[in-house]
Amino acid sequence: MLRDFTFFLWLLKLGALLNLTFLFHTFVPPESTADPSLSIPAQILFAVSAFRCLFPNQYKHNVVFHDTPLSSIFLTRLLATVTEVAFVYQLSRVIRLLDVDRIGWVDALSWLMVVQVVVSQFFVWGAILTGRLALYFWEELGWAILVAANAVASAGLYPNRGALGDAAIFLRINLLFAVVYLSWQVANLRLQIADARRAGETLRPWTRMSRKQLAAGLRRALHERNPTTDATAWGGLITLLWMAGYFATLLPMWADLIVRVFSR
Repeated sequence: MLRDFTFFLWLLKLGALLNLTFLFHTFVPPESTADPSLSIPAQILFAVSAFRCLFPNQYKHNVVFHDTPLSSIFLTRLLATVTEVAFVYQLSRVIRLLDVDRIGWVDALSWLMVVQVVVSQFFVWGAILTGRLALYFWEELGWAILVAANAVASAGLYPNRGALGDAAIFLRINLLFAVVYLSWQVANLRLQIADARRAGETLRPWTRMSRKQLAAGLRRALHERNPTTDATAWGGLITLLWMAGYFATLLPMWADLIVRVFSR
């Protein structure tokens, strides 16, 4: 079993090069002529993902690789909030572009994705500011819901894939990603439940917190950093796979493909 993430965390920095390459391409024709509603979210994702590859951290217990203000939990989460909303909007925009027949329930699911990612932001910020680990469960459950919505909408559009040309590939990607991601998410949700229970918490999403407690949580997010490469502190294999796929490989490649296909 992997006990130390030192090698992986250094290897993760190669993801910054990949993201910066993708970012550069968005300023060069034909990618630079893509619909801004697709290209701007991609540019945000590439820039922030490159940053996170260089300064990775783990929100729980404020674990960081480099003990520097750039590893701030608050800073990373602020950037991640903008990125996640932008990226999910990009995915929802793709669904609406592929929905050439303007199917009402497909359009509704695409906007549900955007609403759900915003809701998830409230939960993750709540977890960071209150220290309640149970809120990470609700954040991740929201991601499972929006990925499922993306897959259901794609399945609804799949019979008409022949009329979509090269863009039909995104229906297949959405469905394949849902199978892989939701399988991984089952293990991740179980981890969130186990962490909450070890902390003596219930899964109840709401609880009263004083201003003093929230202020203390904000100070921790801004200033507290616990540098370590211990695999357990980082969340083990589940977190390793999440970091590799989220901001080092899969999501940047996905966003890049969207820009390239729709700029043709």
